[in-house]
Amino acid sequence: MRKINVAVVEDDARLRKTVERVIVNADGCRLAGMFANAADAIREIPKLAPDVILMDVNLPDRSGVECVATLAPLLPATQILMLTVYQDPETTFQAITAGAHGYLVKPVMPKRLVEAIHEVREGGVPMSRAIARKVIEAFRVMHEGRAHNQPPAASPAASASDGATEASEPLMKVSEAVLAPREKQVLELLVEGYSYKETAARLGISIGTVGTYVNRIYEKLHVSCRREMVAWSKGSG
Repeated sequence: MRKINVAVVEDDARLRKTVERVIVNADGCRLAGMFANAADAIREIPKLAPDVILMDVNLPDRSGVECVATLAPLLPATQILMLTVYQDPETTFQAITAGAHGYLVKPVMPKRLVEAIHEVREGGVPMSRAIARKVIEAFRVMHEGRAHNQPPAASPAASASDGATEASEPLMKVSEAVLAPREKQVLELLVEGYSYKETAARLGISIGTVGTYVNRIYEKLHVSCRREMVAWSKGSG
């Protein structure tokens, strides 16, 4: 199996060395390059075309979010994982909007970091649990705010006279109706940042069974990967 090429953008020399050791010693990973600032990263990383980039937010020359916004369009096949001390939802939203695929808060245990690298490479959305909860809560507040500002729904008769059909209903309402209770449990745990292994342990089922539920969720939500599934859930509030 081909190893995952990982590039690291981190200005703290000691932490950079620690992450280097973790990646070099991790099964299935290969260190593609180490960078201490955004300028070097933006200049050199596109030449390396790594599979995964570990990106700090607080860089000396420009923010890691800006760095992500520059690199993401140049490297559409590269997964970018934020590795930072910032825990506020605003920074998280900015990073994800810029093109990040995951968000871990330092310090991160070596085992968890390696798991996150593999997970994001496979299309997952690794996210520290504290951040995931804050993001979900922020989306919930935003959704509730929009709901309060919406005009009253039209009556069934008015909808019928306007030619409205079931297909015009929001995807969230249609999809939630067809998700089985266990599928909803799996979805909620994955959105909170649990891995397939952790989800299986919490629900008392096998990893293979988790995969089966995920495939069913994909079909019902009309998504093709875990990242889209999580994005759908967050976008639905």
